[in-house]
Amino acid sequence: MDIKIIKVTDKGQISLPIGMRQSLGINQGDDLIVTRANDSVIIKKVKKDDFRDLLKHSESVAKKLWDNEEDEVWNDV
Repeated sequence: MDIKIIKVTDKGQISLPIGMRQSLGINQGDDLIVTRANDSVIIKKVKKDDFRDLLKHSESVAKKLWDNEEDEVWNDV
């Protein structure tokens, strides 16, 4: 386990130590997901496939909503 103490800037920003970034393969421009669990903050590197199932589901829900004929009444407003 790697433990480092870091400071939060006045803008709420943090810097991840270079050793942690390198060992996790985090590079400039990578997306990270931040979650809160009780009193802890968890930062995880986003991988391409992390949201594939969620995206597939949201696309099917959006298609059902977009193809809803009852909503066509708003086109004339």
